Amino acid sequence: MRHPSEKRAVASLFWCIDGVFNRQQEASDMNPTAFRLAQRTSRLTPSMIRELMKLMGRPGLVSLGGGLPSADGFPAEPLREASQRVLAQTPREALQYGTTEGLPALREWVAQRLLQRGLAIHAAQVLITSGSQQGLDLVAKLLLEGGTQVAVESPTYLGALQAFAPYEADAVEVACDEAGPLPERLHEVADARALYLLPNFQNPTGRCIPQARRVQIAAQAQALGLPLIEDDPYGDLWFDRAPPAPVAAHWPQGTVYLGSFSKILAPGLRLGYAVAPAPVYDLLVQAKQAADLHSGMFAQHLVVDLLHTGMLDTHLDDVRARYRLGRDAMAQALHTHMRDLATWQVPQGGMFFWLTLPRQIDAARLLPLAIEQGVSFVPGVAFFATTPMHHALRLSFVTEPAERIAQGVATLAQLVRRALANQSGQAQ
Repeated sequence: MRHPSEKRAVASLFWCIDGVFNRQQEASDMNPTAFRLAQRTSRLTPSMIRELMKLMGRPGLVSLGGGLPSADGFPAEPLREASQRVLAQTPREALQYGTTEGLPALREWVAQRLLQRGLAIHAAQVLITSGSQQGLDLVAKLLLEGGTQVAVESPTYLGALQAFAPYEADAVEVACDEAGPLPERLHEVADARALYLLPNFQNPTGRCIPQARRVQIAAQAQALGLPLIEDDPYGDLWFDRAPPAPVAAHWPQGTVYLGSFSKILAPGLRLGYAVAPAPVYDLLVQAKQAADLHSGMFAQHLVVDLLHTGMLDTHLDDVRARYRLGRDAMAQALHTHMRDLATWQVPQGGMFFWLTLPRQIDAARLLPLAIEQGVSFVPGVAFFATTPMHHALRLSFVTEPAERIAQGVATLAQLVRRALANQSGQAQ
């Protein structure tokens, strides 16, 4: 028998499947008595991924849906030691209010790290944020408003669509192929306030934009006067070779670059950063002051202490090795069980596989059946702004061991075969 909390989570998830992509009812209908809600609240939607997280503790559930990093890879002991040092050496500073821009030492580290990646910036351009998700919110607050557009990849990160929605701009899709946005099609979204990109091991597709395409995108965007928002939470999670230099390296004056410590250290720290040219940077700082004054000082001191120990490169080697094993296990399981049911590209980094099923399969309708059988995934429809693919889905390979990945993929394959058989029988 299900626990009541689990029943609520499942009901919430199924409601999310049915309603999230068709917009909620008008704000005026949401609560007619106590609160007079702003019209923009009608654009707020729940995240299917957040709803799936509520089910992750369900016994036996193989979780291939969440976009969480592996908790087995968190540097818990180094963080414990760093915490002791911070509280012993700089407790007054770590527990006090701080500057909005962030700790100078952390901003300098970010600038040096990006220089190694091919993006030459100054520490004065770095704003420490409460996760890169806040960076998206702050940029949207500056650029978007009713009657404007923001261009996105097809598909794109669900969290970005959620961040943009309250600012009442319309998200429009730019034409893409397997290598990313098509530079020759950017003119179709030239009126947008910005183009949002995830060049490295994209969520959800896992694709990595090649070097030549990055140069072309930057050049075409610059020619059109189309600013870029480059989101890079997965760039350090490469398996065979590091990705090319950021798109921002080819047009730094027109790009806001976002990064995160969530995937390389731990998401519970809630630390990220935004890098922007001077005029935009000053406004980002003011917007952040209004939002939360500054990001957590204790977490910033922890991260600075940890980074100065020199542990990051070794830690990242361990994370990459762990994720590579998950990637390989999922690639093998897909080949074994689904090679005649779906198509996919094997990612060279990141955390996700993107599967395209037969067109008659609706992945969102398959999800409740999958959960009943003990496996979760994210339907692809969640990742599109305007033209959803109902027959696609995203799988994560980093939170489950190899044997459970194989079990989950086998179960998913059985469900797809059953759905195809049922449709074939109905057609007859």
